[in-house]
Amino acid sequence: MNDLLLPGHAEIEQAAKLVYAAMPATPQYSWPLLNAALGTETWVKHENHTPTGAFKVRGGLVYLQERRASGVISATRGNHGQSVGFAARRYGIAATIVVPHGNSKEKNAAMRALGVTLVEHGKEFQESREHAVMLAQRDALHMIPSFHRDLVCGVATCWMELLRAQPDLDVLFVPIGQGSEICAAVAARRALNLRTRIIGVVSAHALAYKLSFESRSKVESPVTTLIADGVACRVPDESSLAVISDQVEEIMAVSDDEVAAAMKLYFTATHNVAEGAGAAALAAAMQIRPRLAGLRVGLALSGGNVDHDMFAQILSRPAVRTT
Repeated sequence: MNDLLLPGHAEIEQAAKLVYAAMPATPQYSWPLLNAALGTETWVKHENHTPTGAFKVRGGLVYLQERRASGVISATRGNHGQSVGFAARRYGIAATIVVPHGNSKEKNAAMRALGVTLVEHGKEFQESREHAVMLAQRDALHMIPSFHRDLVCGVATCWMELLRAQPDLDVLFVPIGQGSEICAAVAARRALNLRTRIIGVVSAHALAYKLSFESRSKVESPVTTLIADGVACRVPDESSLAVISDQVEEIMAVSDDEVAAAMKLYFTATHNVAEGAGAAALAAAMQIRPRLAGLRVGLALSGGNVDHDMFAQILSRPAVRTT
């Protein structure tokens, strides 16, 4: 692996100063009912408690601090766009965000509330991203990628918080969208010189990273997930894939039904709201529950931005057993 892809300890510490100037560290809790459901000690990192309800805000704060452009643009399904909007407003930068048609209404509303210009284009994220690149060239805007070293550096502050608080965790479950979160976990593990295993989690209806990981080459795969839009990736990023292929021990796939059950379990066991991608790590842990006996487990609750109607449907499902 090219070491230039990952930030080191000093860079993450510097990024933390930028992050904590805008928000406090988020908590990590071990919930008794969740421990009972998984049959082992579990620690949840609550990135649903950030000012935008998701982990990505950390990366936006670091990335835009380094680039005081007059105008920026990016593509998103929601959380990346809120991160850009939050940081751009803080730094006085105009921001345009491209989302696919049919995107979450409430995520769209949250982005507009942060002052971004919202553009709807395409049927899925990759089409939105390609349109954003075109608009960046046409309108002389700075194109913010979905994966970048500075984004990873900001997000790594989340994992430094968890791994410093709980350095004896045996395994982390981390969802994969475009790779910033899981690469940040790798960077923090290395910075703290730990041996914690990292398991990536994708949707069974968006398998690009899992197929690429297994074949050791970039593989595109169609996206059909109806719940986990934060991991709805059709085309993997080559830079993040290089880190994942070299440093991540395993990648699991979880179905929409498993994700929905995990969202319900988070609510019934902790009274926290998790969006689809935010519950993917728990869904994966539940899938291999017998393998976790006696291990100390870390879960990323990476975001809580789920639309009201979808969450109401999930809560109306039969109760999740926690014992």
